[in-house]
Amino acid sequence: MQTTFTCPTHGAGLYEITRQIAGWVPHGDGILTLLVQHTSCSLLIQENADPEVQSDMQAYFERLVPRSDTPQMAYLRHTYEGPDDMPAHIKAAMLPVSLSIPVQHGALRLGTWQGIYLFEHRDAPHVRKIAAHFRAD
Repeated sequence: MQTTFTCPTHGAGLYEITRQIAGWVPHGDGILTLLVQHTSCSLLIQENADPEVQSDMQAYFERLVPRSDTPQMAYLRHTYEGPDDMPAHIKAAMLPVSLSIPVQHGALRLGTWQGIYLFEHRDAPHVRKIAAHFRAD
């Protein structure tokens, strides 16, 4: 069973998509695989209780891989799509773009404080697509 989810973003940040995904999962046991169909964003399973976790994650990766218009990133060549584009590709190469999540009795087997996030690495708004595949046991 397959579908595609969309996630509109309003710029860089983490966007929780747990409810949207969980609402689609059929009753039964199996494995859910998610793949973001873009090269400048990522998928994460991360804490969903304290929003400071998401803002700290974003701040960390912005510091780790700054925009290409900063002096330490002057070596980057792929800059014609904007100073946030190549750093977004680097972040997507460092972070997962697919996830596998066990499903039991139609429920995602996430931990108590875990949520599924799309991590948008670009500054401008986008509509991101996430391919989902559920395979029953």
